Amino acid sequence: MNAAPSPATRSTGKPIIAPYITAWSAEVDPPATVVEIPGFGIGYADEQAIDRGRSGILWARSSWHPGEGRPEFKRVHPIRQRRAMRNLLCQVCGGPADRTDDGVLWLLRDYRNDWQGWPNRMSATEPPICQPCVHLSVKLCPALRRGAAVIRARRYPIAAVRGCLYTGRRFPKPTRDVTVCLNDRAVRWVKAVNLVRELQDCTLIEVSDVPAGPMEGA
Repeated sequence: MNAAPSPATRSTGKPIIAPYITAWSAEVDPPATVVEIPGFGIGYADEQAIDRGRSGILWARSSWHPGEGRPEFKRVHPIRQRRAMRNLLCQVCGGPADRTDDGVLWLLRDYRNDWQGWPNRMSATEPPICQPCVHLSVKLCPALRRGAAVIRARRYPIAAVRGCLYTGRRFPKPTRDVTVCLNDRAVRWVKAVNLVRELQDCTLIEVSDVPAGPMEGA
């Protein structure tokens, strides 16, 4: 999600200059040589336990220097995206996402005309959001200003990863970006950058119906 500097503050009290999941220019990817693991898929030549997630997925390496340099709004930090998605944290401020009996809150581009029942069964790479950050995001993000939808999802299982598919033997080569279900054997050949949840049992809410939180107008 794109955004711009603002005077609003995070739940920690620190100012929001860029969304929590945004990568910064100082966060340069560490070197990593991808190799074949015979009979399994891909790994790193100098692989460490931290390189794989709970499901055995190989994750892209990234340094951790939020707030250093300049925010790169078109680039998502893979570790913070995964942390926010797994722990249901707000993609903007990094605090807990809004959750009620009606479900967890998501803010997405409005594609409700894409199919009947949208966004049910949609694969989301955007982590959820907290209520105070909804209006801030719509105000500052050019893409969301062209059309935004607020969604409550009662179910949101982790279903897939998005990343680069590698092919070849010994030293596999990157081929294309893919989204692969966790139960697909091809996931062993993916270097993941995003954790994906499937949104289910969804309710659409108009942005104007979301109460403005304490950040609005800060």
